[in-house]
Amino acid sequence: MRILILGDVVGEPGRRLLETFLPELRQELGLEFVVVNGENAAHGHGITERIARQWLDEFGVDVITTGNHAFDVKDIGTFFPKEPRLLRPANYPPGTPGAGHVKLHTPSGQEVLVINLMGRVHMPPCDDPFRCADAILAKERADLVLVDMHAEATSEAQAMGYYLEGRVAAVVGTHTHVPTLDAKLLPGGTAYVTDIGMVGPHDGVIGMKKEASLSRFLKAKSDRFEVTEGDLQLHGLFIVTEGKRAIRVERVMKRL
Repeated sequence: MRILILGDVVGEPGRRLLETFLPELRQELGLEFVVVNGENAAHGHGITERIARQWLDEFGVDVITTGNHAFDVKDIGTFFPKEPRLLRPANYPPGTPGAGHVKLHTPSGQEVLVINLMGRVHMPPCDDPFRCADAILAKERADLVLVDMHAEATSEAQAMGYYLEGRVAAVVGTHTHVPTLDAKLLPGGTAYVTDIGMVGPHDGVIGMKKEASLSRFLKAKSDRFEVTEGDLQLHGLFIVTEGKRAIRVERVMKRL
């Protein structure tokens, strides 16, 4: 299977990148399955029902993952239970709206299980992502398993990669918006990267205007964060699988 996973889409510039390049990448790479992290799609914080529906219905995104900003948009919690292809972290506490994993059938008949996890180091409170992954994998069976590990600490993301090595086809890190150079195939047949990077503007600090970001470190009360608009880059990970294993992994980068 030929799979594309896109990192955090940030604001309107990120949405524009996705909408511009996804059809092109679908043809160029012969894509069969697409996962997008959308937790920053709405003004840099959260995702709206309109954006999610547009990506799923018009642009052919198969699954949207999120993270610590999943519920930032008012009333989005009512949409998560209605749309199983929109995930929030599976290790959020019981009773959180929505689901943290979904199993879908591709047109070729394969079952793909996508799991959305969130790290605990320097992140909001959540349950253990390692035991959460174990519980899901003990319950669900699929031809292919993909994991979005939404984590701040590189060590925690790397640990998850090795923990799930050989049991899933991919463990891809999201959240920091900074692409890492360690995309690789682990010996057990798992594609791994510590952070995909973001789909959005790169002329600020993790997608935000640099002046507001600097104020966070220089002032007692920081200025309002706003999405910046320059140096638009799309970062993703292209994965080819054979059976339950990944056999090829490459970084994808496009620029507007």
